[in-house]
Amino acid sequence: MKYAPRKVYIKENNVYVELSYMDFCCRRESDQSYLDKLFIPVQGCLLEVVREQYADFYKDKERWRYLKKLDTNHSLLSLEGFTDSEGNVLDFIIDETVDVAETVVRAVMVDRLKVALPLLSDGEQALIQAIFFEELSEREVGLRLGITQSVVNKRKAKILAKLRTIIEN
Repeated sequence: MKYAPRKVYIKENNVYVELSYMDFCCRRESDQSYLDKLFIPVQGCLLEVVREQYADFYKDKERWRYLKKLDTNHSLLSLEGFTDSEGNVLDFIIDETVDVAETVVRAVMVDRLKVALPLLSDGEQALIQAIFFEELSEREVGLRLGITQSVVNKRKAKILAKLRTIIEN
């Protein structure tokens, strides 16, 4: 051990007992059973643990040492470094499936569409609402309005052409 721990916690009768490091050393010299006890360092102290806990602790410690070596050798970044002041993980990984230019164009077009829709008549707005927002088929819209599907299709084409003209100007 590189330094003397502040305290040592040993288990006696299933209860942890606090000892100074000097007391622990004296007990270890006088009682050979202390040589079989397993300890892990916790915040500058030694804590007696069972074999499974000891193995898990050092397995995890060795894993972290291995990962740190990989980081050093390959200049990897830890995701733990990408947190805000409150410890929340920040999203710095670029999503390559999203086209930023396309997203901006779409947002601008949606804004223009919001301005253009109120310029349509109530009947035209109802038809657009039914087809594009309620996702009804042209046939279903025709049944609702008492007209044929082909008439709905022609009206939709005229309304979309009108919207295109409004948006482009």
